[in-house]
Amino acid sequence: MSKLAGKVAIISGSGRGIGRAVALKLAGEGAAIVVNDLDEAPALETVAAIEAAGGKAVACIGSVTEDGFAERFVQSAIETFGGLHIIVNNAGYTRDGLIQKQTDEQFQAMLDVHVIAPFRILRAASEPLRMFAKQEAAEGREVIRKVVNISSMAGTHGNAGQINYSAAKSALIGMTKTMSKEWGRYKVCVNCVAFGFIETRLTKPNDDPDTVIEIEGKTIQAGVPAAMLGALKTMVPLGRAGTPQEAAGGVYLFCSPESDYISGEIVIVGGGISL
Repeated sequence: MSKLAGKVAIISGSGRGIGRAVALKLAGEGAAIVVNDLDEAPALETVAAIEAAGGKAVACIGSVTEDGFAERFVQSAIETFGGLHIIVNNAGYTRDGLIQKQTDEQFQAMLDVHVIAPFRILRAASEPLRMFAKQEAAEGREVIRKVVNISSMAGTHGNAGQINYSAAKSALIGMTKTMSKEWGRYKVCVNCVAFGFIETRLTKPNDDPDTVIEIEGKTIQAGVPAAMLGALKTMVPLGRAGTPQEAAGGVYLFCSPESDYISGEIVIVGGGISL
């Protein structure tokens, strides 16, 4: 039996990379998925892949930083599939630079996408989740819901050249701890996954054309200097970067019924790396 049958999940940034892998994993376990991406094409491709495998999915296109997006995202789940059980705050990108070279706008951009956007999504979900919990309690039922916030080892350990990204990903840990306390009464488990070195377009060599990202009219150069990639891999005890599917497995752990009594925790998915 599929462990997430009857569940509805919203996953930000799920048209590509880790988010797409999470969407496919949860859908494969029976969840209906609201797929989000900044761009329409990758979101629709993920929806099509889920449907081709016999699952249910719908796309909610747009930037998580847009005014009104959070409410639209949450309502997409409720109006399309009749409920909301899993929230994965995954959308994000990097804009690296040493502190003396960082602008206020560059720093704020990371806070907007990695902190403000998840906050708004959780706030938009708060009243529907409260009402669902109230109704279920009146019926004598206990339904456990899940929130998984996606952080990074840059947030748990820091990383040179990423003061903006590290600060934002650290904030998600505080958000996770707080919401696990606020939402326990609604039977919502709130946890955090911090990724290490995972193979995505953000960790490709920065001379790869795929690492040039268009974000709201701005061209962002992501990626990692090619000379650093070999060194990064040698730091991982398992000897390699993780795949998006392996990263998705870490998220699934906190979405599965086996984690129904785990909340407020941070798990590092990094192949044993300790910076």
